[in-house]
Amino acid sequence: MAKRSLQASSTGIQEAKKAFTRKGWTQENLAFEVNLKTRQPIWRFLTGQPIERLTFIEICAVLELDWREIALEPPADFIDREKSTQTFMLDIDNLVQQVRSQRFDKIQDQCGILQLLDISRPVAINDIYVDLNILEEIASQQWLEITELQNLDPKEFDRFGLGETDQKQIPGVQAVEKYSKLRVLGKPGVGKTTFLQHLAIQCNQGAFAANHVPIFITLRNFAEEAKVTNEFNLLNYIRQEFLTSGISDPSIIETLLNEGRVLLLLDGMDEVLNQQSNAVLGEIRRFSEKYHKNHLVATCRTAAQRLRIRGFTDVEIAPFTSEQIRVFAQKWFVAFTKTDTEDGQSQSVDFIQKLDLAENWQFRQLVVTPLFLHLACWVFHGQDKFPTKRTDFYKQGLDLLLGKWDEARGVERDDVYRGFLLPQKLKLLSQIAAATFEKGQYFFEQRIIEQYIGDYIQNLTKVPMDAEELQMESEAALKAIEAQHGLLAERARGIFSFSYLAFQEYFTARKIVASYNLQALEQSLGGLVSHITDPHWREIFLLTVTMLRSADSLVQLMKQQIDALVAQDPYLQEFLTWASQKSRTIPTQPKDAAVRAFYLALSRTPRIAPHFALASSLDQGMFLDAALDNLLVECAIDESQNFAHFHVCADALSNILGIVLDLGLYKSLQQLSEQLPNSSVNQERFQLWVKTSYAAWAEQLKMAVTNYRNINHQWQFSPEQQQVLQRYYDANQLLLDCLHSNCEVTAGIRQEIEATLLLPQKELEDREWE
Repeated sequence: MAKRSLQASSTGIQEAKKAFTRKGWTQENLAFEVNLKTRQPIWRFLTGQPIERLTFIEICAVLELDWREIALEPPADFIDREKSTQTFMLDIDNLVQQVRSQRFDKIQDQCGILQLLDISRPVAINDIYVDLNILEEIASQQWLEITELQNLDPKEFDRFGLGETDQKQIPGVQAVEKYSKLRVLGKPGVGKTTFLQHLAIQCNQGAFAANHVPIFITLRNFAEEAKVTNEFNLLNYIRQEFLTSGISDPSIIETLLNEGRVLLLLDGMDEVLNQQSNAVLGEIRRFSEKYHKNHLVATCRTAAQRLRIRGFTDVEIAPFTSEQIRVFAQKWFVAFTKTDTEDGQSQSVDFIQKLDLAENWQFRQLVVTPLFLHLACWVFHGQDKFPTKRTDFYKQGLDLLLGKWDEARGVERDDVYRGFLLPQKLKLLSQIAAATFEKGQYFFEQRIIEQYIGDYIQNLTKVPMDAEELQMESEAALKAIEAQHGLLAERARGIFSFSYLAFQEYFTARKIVASYNLQALEQSLGGLVSHITDPHWREIFLLTVTMLRSADSLVQLMKQQIDALVAQDPYLQEFLTWASQKSRTIPTQPKDAAVRAFYLALSRTPRIAPHFALASSLDQGMFLDAALDNLLVECAIDESQNFAHFHVCADALSNILGIVLDLGLYKSLQQLSEQLPNSSVNQERFQLWVKTSYAAWAEQLKMAVTNYRNINHQWQFSPEQQQVLQRYYDANQLLLDCLHSNCEVTAGIRQEIEATLLLPQKELEDREWE
């Protein structure tokens, strides 16, 4: 019979000490790794004294040594018994299938369904799951200078560092196959837990890792039970898990683990409370080293990646691609439409088409994670459109990230930053957003953001704090905001930003609206309208105007600021006066402002005017002016002397005659049309006509159009005036968009602003005296 104790040989002691030195541990560390209560067995082992056999073998395993090579005279009968066990286990595949069969229903119940937020019924994971992609390089670990990031376009901001263009992505399952010990990182709501559940179901059904037994463990549940039993032991936890499936023989679990036939899925490393995390991580490390043949996959939020485990490869979940968004939407609407599959697919097509519209690009930036995509589908499902007031959507998203998401999943977080209540968190984030946005900063260094947090903590406490203590609290608060809520994200080492530009804009607008009294609000609104011509502030205006209880003051301030842009330039005022006069010749449906916008655009950018948003509809007179202006442009270019191009212009003039109502203009154009060479004339006669008569003919056409329609004036704007006009036009468009954004504006003020858009200063003053 094999002896119950083993001792190391002199050579084995030397090898063990070398391995012990490489680890850099103390004897207490090694005892902790082996799950011993004292270091005495470690001391006895390293001094060649006999210790209990299983402890001897486990110490060697932790030190990554073969116990047979370390032991003095290893017992032959024990080795023979191992050989016989290996022979017995040649039929391990049958054991795997037997255990999978016994645990099949348990895994299906544990991992096969999802309970989505605000949805009253569960959904099968296979009905909603979309295959994830994996980034093998972690974006936040790269080294970059902040100057490399500051010039990003707003529409590029949310995608920076997320692998859309420059990082290679691989399917999630491929990453699991590639790395035997994998840690999957990701921000809140990117689908980490669902990914592990999907792996468990695929393994359970034999579609993935068919020769393994899946075991899914929620680490916070493991930690809570360990706290009660005071035993952080994964093996015992798995034994209890197997008991629920009727598997009571502990040797079955040991056999599966020793043979490397377990797919162990550990969910939520970041969800374990701080006081338990070291014990949990130590147990995962011991378990993975002892049973190193098995496949282990763990999940963790990216911001908590400091919780490292030796031997695990870190990867990060990539944001959804356009195709993944389309597939998810189709599955979502089919799963939750109460009619039939065809209706669900139709609604998903409508969802994608509207999501791709230019005015919805902010929604498009947010829905690259399953959490926000689900929220967008849910909102769209109820209204068949995206909400005009984006603030409602953002608020729902922030409610999720600031607590509802954890609350729905039963996750308790460490109260890291001074017990801030929700209003205090919102105020802090609003102050950070406003301060950085005002400076044009989408990205900011860690020390800068910690200073903002430190100032807020200091003002909140009203008690002087030591500089070092304040810095430590600020750093802890930053990490908590990042890890718990995902609202601030480390984009590169030491460089942070809001996780989405939409949230920085929302919090900036919130800071403006949340002014503590009327005087402060007026000051904040005055500061906002000073940015009326800055396109980066466009979204802040649109958010602020919908968040205000009454937007009267803001839209009036905007109108005053816009009119002031051109008030001091006589030539631009003359131009506006002409457009106003011309608009009064159009008696039909379009509003005066729309007509003025059309003629401003027509004079500045021929052939594009009909597409300007402010001039959204054309009556017959406006259509005629656009056609005439386009004809003049065509006749003025060099190609007009080309035989074929000339006859196209002649045909256009003929078509225009069909819509002319003014008799004098009709006669003038008719005479000009009759002067043109017939289409059957040969090339030589045409060239002679062009040489002798074309210039005079074109001049007569221009004079007729100018005299009868009062267009085609040769406005000569300087480059500076061109820029001013463009800013003026864009600002008026912004004001109009604000008025159409479901904001609370008094009917009389709304009508007055719409009636006076694009008017010259004199007419504005005359209206004030009326």
